Amino acid sequence: MKKKNTRKIEDIELLRAPGKGDSEFIHTDPWRVLRIQGEFVDGFDTLAGIGPCVSIFGSARTSPGDDYYKAAEKTAALLVESGMGVITGGGPGIMEAANKGAFEADGISIGCNIELPFEQEPNKYQNISMEFHYFFVRKMIFMKYSVGYIIFPGGYGTLDELFEALTLAQTDKIEHFPIVLYGSKYWKGLIEWIDEYLLEKYENISMQDRELFRIVDDPEEAVHYISKTIRKNGFV
Repeated sequence: MKKKNTRKIEDIELLRAPGKGDSEFIHTDPWRVLRIQGEFVDGFDTLAGIGPCVSIFGSARTSPGDDYYKAAEKTAALLVESGMGVITGGGPGIMEAANKGAFEADGISIGCNIELPFEQEPNKYQNISMEFHYFFVRKMIFMKYSVGYIIFPGGYGTLDELFEALTLAQTDKIEHFPIVLYGSKYWKGLIEWIDEYLLEKYENISMQDRELFRIVDDPEEAVHYISKTIRKNGFV
């Protein structure tokens, strides 16, 4: 059984709306801003000058015997061989697999760990490890220090990271670095829904938006596409 975290979760405290007549936030929120600032400063300071890295996302529930775990491990090792480091959320599952592949290939293996209601233990395959209280600070670090994203099968958190990247790319808030979805079978239903409803029926996205991501089914293809795109676009 997972051990429940009894500490206050900082995102909950930050995002809780004050009740009528509640003035406590006047005293707590300004100090919370300083903590947020501190997390940004620590992240920028720790990762300054690390060189090109690729963020790999996916489920924390994926077991080491799973094919996607093995694929994430191999993909990370190939990224290191191509001269890139790897950034993950620092936990188990796909995150562990990616950190392990990079770590055992003697590359840069970064974990951006997050405080959760149930403890997420950092995996042991990190040579740079950071702790965050705020999801949005953590996502900013992923974005700032990545030249590409590889999205393995995952749940709500993985989808959040995927659509955050797509939204920022669509609105030109970031350079259009490569976004890869790994596992066509897993993503098939989502892609069909995007094509049928977002693109064709309701025209809520354009064909240019649809082309912001690439679907792959093997580690070599993922790394080749990432490497080719970032060099073509001058990201390294």
